[in-house]
Amino acid sequence: MNGYSFKNLKWSPLPLRVTLVLFVTIFGVYICYICMKQITVERTTLFATEKAESHCEIHDFSPEEILFVHFPQPKTYSRGECFCTPVRFFVILSMQRSGSGWFETLLNSHPNISSNGEIFSVRQRRDNVSSILRTLDTVYALDWFSSAAKNECVAAVGFKWMLNQGFLQHPKEILDYFNLKGVSVIFLFRRNLLRRLISVLANDYDRLAKQLNGTHKSHVHSKEEAEILARYKPTINTAVLLSNLGHVEKTVTDCLQLFSSTRHIILYYEDIINNHNALSHVQEFLGVPKRKLVSRQVKIHTRPPSEQVMNWENVFKMLNGTKASS
Repeated sequence: MNGYSFKNLKWSPLPLRVTLVLFVTIFGVYICYICMKQITVERTTLFATEKAESHCEIHDFSPEEILFVHFPQPKTYSRGECFCTPVRFFVILSMQRSGSGWFETLLNSHPNISSNGEIFSVRQRRDNVSSILRTLDTVYALDWFSSAAKNECVAAVGFKWMLNQGFLQHPKEILDYFNLKGVSVIFLFRRNLLRRLISVLANDYDRLAKQLNGTHKSHVHSKEEAEILARYKPTINTAVLLSNLGHVEKTVTDCLQLFSSTRHIILYYEDIINNHNALSHVQEFLGVPKRKLVSRQVKIHTRPPSEQVMNWENVFKMLNGTKASS
């Protein structure tokens, strides 16, 4: 009898397999639950600890805001009487020649905003994800020094980050950092990709030609300088024009999708120019008092594309009937 029972168990393993599968499934669900709970606890603990160590009141903020309100304690100086001035962290995500330089000067004209420029234009700061996160920590601890730094009493601190400066190479780690640290994202792009391309080509030309008294300038502060730079008319390679514009559009779309879970605002250069309320919305997004923002920068390319491209007829034929022609 015992031998017969043993044979049945040996040759009928189905119940054992079902039991094993159920056990593994339940155990996997349990582990996922514990991991998610731990992440939530760590995130909550991080902000609770930060606020507790600062001894600053946070009762005036809604639960949704608390994640994005910080009280940094710099290592290199004391915030003094502004110790309990809340600080919002932000980053401007953009592409070259999309108006980010002009936009940043507007932000820095506000007495409570510090935007520290293209800090990841220096390759060593983006060599790997560790150097990137270390640099971010320095900026948001208010220990980053630049001409834009307002230090003690700043209420919003950030910088601009071009998508081709290591940003899209480490999306998961950067996304986790933004969400954990409560970094608000300002997406700034350009609707008219052809105008952006003209600006890119003209800027690349001036790097070599140095048209302003032997000096290359990406941005200018006088109409005279703008007119000199605008005289150059690039010849656009029509063979790769559509693929280049499509690549830029896809890069923007991918970025918006990858970082859709962040607290963010989406801006376009053309809308900032045409919508007088756009900058008010940005200040509200950053939690700072509304001020009139100003910039000394002067727009370089003001004429229509037909007057700024050497081979305009060929470009027009290539783009005619496409979305890029609108």
